[in-house]
Amino acid sequence: MIEGSVWKFGRDIDTDVIIAGRYCNIPDPKDLVKHVFEDLDPTFAGRFRPGDVIVADANFGCGSSREVAPAVLKAAGVAAVVAPSFARIFYRNSINIGLPIFEIPGIAQEFSEGQEISLDPKSGNVKNTSTGTTFQSAPFPEFMEKIIAVGGLVNYASDRLGGATHE
Repeated sequence: MIEGSVWKFGRDIDTDVIIAGRYCNIPDPKDLVKHVFEDLDPTFAGRFRPGDVIVADANFGCGSSREVAPAVLKAAGVAAVVAPSFARIFYRNSINIGLPIFEIPGIAQEFSEGQEISLDPKSGNVKNTSTGTTFQSAPFPEFMEKIIAVGGLVNYASDRLGGATHE
């Protein structure tokens, strides 16, 4: 189960808003996290708490195929992202690094910033624990559950090949 506070974002949040291109050459994730959503909300990085969840409107992660966008969200401690739809490359990049994302039509209107949310990746059940309202996302296929559970595609492939330890 994933439980946390909701951070709301609108429609068409592109990867350059998640992390501006001018910061993409910062190699240390701790330094990069200081700039997450900086151009949209300069106070976000200082107020966000690891384990919180982003709820957004349609087309989250559009724009460039910048892999650092979902990576910086994960490094910041975002537990999951919930939206009606995601840019396909953002969706795949998120799964590849082990960041759970849930697609639910109309979900953005069902949450206000600061409300509490719980998500069950196995069943796809999402609940606004502040109102008691529940929603259903398609559950992840088993192989995607495993990719997310082990922290991403590299760890999953390593496990499948009987290899290295996880970070």
